[in-house]
Amino acid sequence: MAKARELSQSDVEALVERSKAGDRRAFGLLVDEYKDRIYNYVSRMLNDPHEAEDVTQEAFLRAYRSLPRFRGASSFHTWLYRIASNLAIDVVRKRKRSEPTYSLDEPLESEDGEYDREIPDSNLSPESRTSTRETRLAVRRAIMDLPEKLRDVMILYELQGETYEDIAEILDVPLGTVKSRLFNARNRLKGSLMELVQAGEIEVEQ
Repeated sequence: MAKARELSQSDVEALVERSKAGDRRAFGLLVDEYKDRIYNYVSRMLNDPHEAEDVTQEAFLRAYRSLPRFRGASSFHTWLYRIASNLAIDVVRKRKRSEPTYSLDEPLESEDGEYDREIPDSNLSPESRTSTRETRLAVRRAIMDLPEKLRDVMILYELQGETYEDIAEILDVPLGTVKSRLFNARNRLKGSLMELVQAGEIEVEQ
Protein backbone atom coordinates (compact mmCIF):
# COMPACT_ATOMS: atom_id res chain seq x y z
CA MET A 1 0.00 0.00 0.00
CA ALA A 2 1.41 3.37 -1.05
CA LYS A 3 2.31 5.78 1.68
CA ALA A 4 0.13 8.89 1.79
CA ARG A 5 1.92 11.98 0.58
CA GLU A 6 3.38 14.23 3.21
CA LEU A 7 1.60 17.50 3.79
CA SER A 8 3.18 20.60 2.30
CA GLN A 9 4.08 23.53 4.53
CA SER A 10 1.06 25.43 3.24
CA ASP A 11 -1.18 22.43 3.99
CA VAL A 12 0.15 22.31 7.55
CA GLU A 13 -0.36 26.03 8.05
CA ALA A 14 -3.93 25.77 6.79
CA LEU A 15 -4.66 22.84 9.10
CA VAL A 16 -3.17 24.73 12.04
CA GLU A 17 -5.46 27.68 11.37
CA ARG A 18 -8.49 25.41 11.06
CA SER A 19 -7.48 23.65 14.28
CA LYS A 20 -7.19 26.96 16.09
CA ALA A 21 -10.73 27.70 14.96
CA GLY A 22 -11.93 24.49 16.63
CA ASP A 23 -11.80 22.04 13.73
CA ARG A 24 -10.86 18.78 15.44
CA ARG A 25 -10.74 16.87 12.18
CA ALA A 26 -8.04 19.25 10.96
CA PHE A 27 -6.02 18.63 14.10
CA GLY A 28 -6.51 14.90 13.60
CA LEU A 29 -4.83 15.24 10.21
CA LEU A 30 -1.90 16.98 11.89
CA VAL A 31 -1.68 14.12 14.39
CA ASP A 32 -1.67 11.60 11.54
CA GLU A 33 1.11 13.55 9.83
CA TYR A 34 3.45 13.78 12.81
CA LYS A 35 2.59 11.02 15.28
CA ASP A 36 5.09 8.47 13.98
CA ARG A 37 7.94 10.96 13.86
CA ILE A 38 7.22 12.22 17.36
CA TYR A 39 6.90 8.69 18.72
CA ASN A 40 10.16 7.60 17.07
CA TYR A 41 11.95 10.60 18.53
CA VAL A 42 10.77 10.21 22.12
CA SER A 43 11.16 6.42 22.04
CA ARG A 44 14.82 6.93 21.19
CA MET A 45 15.17 9.31 24.10
CA LEU A 46 13.35 7.11 26.59
CA ASN A 47 14.06 3.52 25.49
CA ASP A 48 10.63 2.54 26.74
CA PRO A 49 7.79 2.06 24.23
CA HIS A 50 5.07 2.51 26.83
CA GLU A 51 6.50 5.76 28.17
CA ALA A 52 7.08 6.91 24.60
CA GLU A 53 3.44 6.29 23.75
CA ASP A 54 2.32 8.25 26.82
CA VAL A 55 4.64 11.15 26.03
CA THR A 56 3.50 11.21 22.40
CA GLN A 57 -0.15 11.40 23.42
CA GLU A 58 0.58 14.07 26.01
CA ALA A 59 2.57 16.09 23.46
CA PHE A 60 -0.37 16.25 21.07
CA LEU A 61 -2.78 17.01 23.90
CA ARG A 62 -0.63 19.91 25.06
CA ALA A 63 -0.17 21.11 21.51
CA TYR A 64 -3.93 21.18 20.98
CA ARG A 65 -4.51 23.08 24.21
CA SER A 66 -1.70 25.51 23.39
CA LEU A 67 -2.70 26.19 19.78
CA PRO A 68 -4.31 29.56 20.59
CA ARG A 69 -0.86 30.73 21.73
CA PHE A 70 0.95 29.42 18.66
CA ARG A 71 1.83 32.46 16.56
CA GLY A 72 3.85 30.79 13.85
CA ALA A 73 7.19 32.32 14.84
CA SER A 74 8.61 28.84 14.24
CA SER A 75 7.24 26.04 12.09
CA PHE A 76 4.51 23.88 13.59
CA HIS A 77 6.69 20.79 13.43
CA THR A 78 9.59 22.35 15.39
CA TRP A 79 7.11 23.74 17.92
CA LEU A 80 5.61 20.26 18.31
CA TYR A 81 9.04 18.67 18.64
CA ARG A 82 9.93 21.16 21.36
CA ILE A 83 6.83 20.18 23.35
CA ALA A 84 7.66 16.49 22.96
CA SER A 85 11.33 17.07 23.78
CA ASN A 86 10.52 18.93 26.99
CA LEU A 87 8.12 16.19 28.08
CA ALA A 88 10.65 13.45 27.35
CA ILE A 89 13.39 15.33 29.20
CA ASP A 90 11.07 15.64 32.20
CA VAL A 91 10.57 11.87 32.19
CA VAL A 92 14.31 11.22 31.99
CA ARG A 93 15.02 13.59 34.86
CA LYS A 94 12.39 11.97 37.05
CA ARG A 95 13.86 8.53 36.66
CA LYS A 96 15.71 7.38 39.71
CA ARG A 97 17.68 4.67 37.98
CA SER A 98 21.34 5.48 37.54
CA GLU A 99 21.72 3.31 34.45
CA PRO A 100 19.58 3.50 31.32
CA THR A 101 17.53 0.47 30.33
CA TYR A 102 17.59 -0.88 26.81
CA SER A 103 14.93 -2.63 24.83
CA LEU A 104 17.33 -5.05 23.18
CA ASP A 105 14.64 -7.07 21.46
CA GLU A 106 13.73 -4.14 19.23
CA PRO A 107 16.20 -2.65 16.72
CA LEU A 108 16.43 1.11 16.37
CA GLU A 109 14.19 1.66 13.37
CA SER A 110 12.37 4.38 11.52
CA GLU A 111 8.81 4.27 10.21
CA ASP A 112 9.79 2.11 7.21
CA GLY A 113 11.99 -0.26 9.17
CA GLU A 114 15.30 1.34 8.27
CA TYR A 115 17.62 3.84 9.92
CA ASP A 116 16.34 7.33 9.20
CA ARG A 117 19.74 8.70 8.38
CA GLU A 118 23.20 7.24 8.01
CA ILE A 119 25.98 8.79 10.06
CA PRO A 120 28.11 10.37 7.33
CA ASP A 121 31.59 9.87 8.84
CA SER A 122 32.78 6.45 7.64
CA ASN A 123 35.13 6.18 10.63
CA LEU A 124 32.21 6.85 12.95
CA SER A 125 29.71 4.41 11.54
CA PRO A 126 30.59 0.70 11.69
CA GLU A 127 26.86 0.07 11.47
CA SER A 128 26.82 1.44 7.92
CA ARG A 129 29.33 -1.22 6.84
CA THR A 130 28.01 -4.25 8.61
CA SER A 131 24.60 -5.77 9.14
CA THR A 132 25.28 -7.66 12.35
CA ARG A 133 22.77 -7.30 15.11
CA GLU A 134 25.57 -6.98 17.64
CA THR A 135 26.93 -3.88 15.95
CA ARG A 136 23.51 -2.25 15.63
CA LEU A 137 22.94 -2.81 19.33
CA ALA A 138 26.40 -1.47 20.15
CA VAL A 139 25.67 1.71 18.20
CA ARG A 140 22.36 2.06 19.99
CA ARG A 141 23.97 1.65 23.40
CA ALA A 142 26.75 4.07 22.54
CA ILE A 143 24.25 6.74 21.49
CA MET A 144 22.13 6.25 24.59
CA ASP A 145 25.22 6.40 26.81
CA LEU A 146 26.05 9.90 25.58
CA PRO A 147 25.37 12.77 27.99
CA GLU A 148 21.79 14.00 27.67
CA LYS A 149 22.56 17.20 25.75
CA LEU A 150 24.79 15.42 23.26
CA ARG A 151 22.41 12.50 22.88
CA ASP A 152 19.44 14.74 22.08
CA VAL A 153 21.31 16.52 19.29
CA MET A 154 22.62 13.23 17.89
CA ILE A 155 19.15 11.69 17.81
CA LEU A 156 17.57 14.73 16.19
CA TYR A 157 20.24 15.17 13.53
CA GLU A 158 21.52 11.70 12.71
CA LEU A 159 18.39 9.64 13.32
CA GLN A 160 15.49 12.04 12.84
CA GLY A 161 17.07 13.99 10.00
CA GLU A 162 16.39 17.45 11.44
CA THR A 163 18.38 20.45 10.23
CA TYR A 164 20.73 22.45 12.44
CA GLU A 165 18.26 25.32 12.39
CA ASP A 166 15.29 23.19 13.40
CA ILE A 167 17.27 21.53 16.19
CA ALA A 168 18.21 24.95 17.52
CA GLU A 169 14.52 25.85 17.66
CA ILE A 170 13.45 22.53 19.14
CA LEU A 171 16.05 22.61 21.92
CA ASP A 172 15.94 26.41 22.28
CA VAL A 173 19.70 26.81 21.97
CA PRO A 174 21.92 28.85 19.62
CA LEU A 175 22.87 27.37 16.25
CA GLY A 176 26.54 27.28 17.25
CA THR A 177 25.65 25.22 20.32
CA VAL A 178 23.93 22.63 18.13
CA LYS A 179 27.00 22.32 15.93
CA SER A 180 29.43 22.05 18.84
CA ARG A 181 27.28 19.46 20.63
CA LEU A 182 27.02 17.39 17.46
CA PHE A 183 30.79 17.59 16.96
CA ASN A 184 31.39 16.45 20.54
CA ALA A 185 28.77 13.71 20.27
CA ARG A 186 30.35 12.31 17.10
CA ASN A 187 33.79 12.28 18.68
CA ARG A 188 32.54 10.49 21.79
CA LEU A 189 30.55 8.00 19.74
CA LYS A 190 33.53 7.33 17.48
CA GLY A 191 35.75 6.72 20.50
CA SER A 192 33.24 4.38 22.13
CA LEU A 193 32.77 2.31 18.99
CA MET A 194 36.48 2.10 18.21
CA GLU A 195 37.09 0.78 21.73
CA LEU A 196 34.57 -1.98 21.03
CA VAL A 197 36.21 -2.74 17.68
CA GLN A 198 39.65 -2.96 19.29
CA ALA A 199 38.27 -5.20 22.03
CA GLY A 200 36.81 -7.49 19.38
CA GLU A 201 33.26 -7.02 20.64
CA ILE A 202 32.07 -5.81 17.25
CA GLU A 203 33.46 -6.36 13.79
CA VAL A 204 33.75 -4.01 10.84
CA GLU A 205 33.73 -5.32 7.31
CA GLN A 206 36.89 -4.48 5.41
